[in-house]
Amino acid sequence: MSPAEDGHTPDQRRILLDGILFLVGLILMLQLWLLTGTMEAFLGGDLEILWPAALASLACQALNLGLWRCLDQMEPR
Repeated sequence: MSPAEDGHTPDQRRILLDGILFLVGLILMLQLWLLTGTMEAFLGGDLEILWPAALASLACQALNLGLWRCLDQMEPR
């Protein structure tokens, strides 16, 4: 097996791909849990949690977008 243009063998690329997809799924589940907790608090009358939860969700989304960009750069050209 010869290394690809980025210096990774196909097995290494597969491990990186699996790891990134695992992290994307984990962050997505965190966002869903955050949404559920925020909605429960909102429906219970707690409005103070809305902005911090929105900022945390945006941070999760930024992480996911960064990971997806890493996947795009790993794509063989």
